[in-house]
Amino acid sequence: MEDQHRTEPRVTYCYRHPDRETGISCVRCERPICPECMVPASVGFQCPECVRTGSGTGHSAAASAPRTIAGGVIAADRRLVTKILLGVNAAVFVAVLIAGDRLVNDLLLFGQAVTEPYGPVQGVAQGQWYRLLSSMFLHQEIWHIAMNMLGLWFLGPPLEAALGRLRFTALYLLSGLGGSALTFFVSAPGQASLGASGAIFGLFGATAVLMRRLKYDMRPILILLAINLVFTFTWRNISWQAHIGGLVVGALIAYAMVHAPRKHRRLVQYGACAAMMLLIVGACVVRTLQLTA
Repeated sequence: MEDQHRTEPRVTYCYRHPDRETGISCVRCERPICPECMVPASVGFQCPECVRTGSGTGHSAAASAPRTIAGGVIAADRRLVTKILLGVNAAVFVAVLIAGDRLVNDLLLFGQAVTEPYGPVQGVAQGQWYRLLSSMFLHQEIWHIAMNMLGLWFLGPPLEAALGRLRFTALYLLSGLGGSALTFFVSAPGQASLGASGAIFGLFGATAVLMRRLKYDMRPILILLAINLVFTFTWRNISWQAHIGGLVVGALIAYAMVHAPRKHRRLVQYGACAAMMLLIVGACVVRTLQLTA
């Protein structure tokens, strides 16, 4: 027999963002707070107001500046870096439309020298390592940039708010470079690659890590990620290396950022980013030696 007096769990909403459901409350004032408003405390999370006033912390307001879950500064515009990345991608796309194939050949990711209509094009193995970065912002087809920028706009702001601007920028760039490095390492030397997909997949991985850290329902992001992985391995002319490389790097960097112990947070976070950068450089050095031996 069912209990006639049973009630459904009460849904709570962030007191600063009434449209956002949350299951976390400030350990000081007990008001519900969403991920953007969570400031890590010695136990649990505090809201920005309690941190700003130094409630129960024994520190001054200046010493208790509000921080994100990863220790970043809570900024007024929590979409600024996302907007800048969107703008850079759009600007490069417009430049390609104006300049044509010559600019594309200068920015594409090539492993080794190839011959194009405009003459020989040097690759990463010939010392043009900038292609690992420039190819991340390069798109030729409108559908390609549209899909990537939609992913950036969907995934970027929540991550930027949760990590802070500097950490989010590092996550994005390292994810893209990780995708480029894996492409360079395992692809055919003359295979061309371009697009922000590696960085976007890094945001997918980071979002999954963050949602697990906050104990949110992970089914939506996992379903979306699974759909994108199906496209990755079934559609033609898609660099699965860039997608998988970005996904792995993004997940690892995000894990280090949101799980770093508070006492050694910066050491762990900066160390993880430095270690990943060294791994990327090492992989590129090894591949370069292979191709130029």
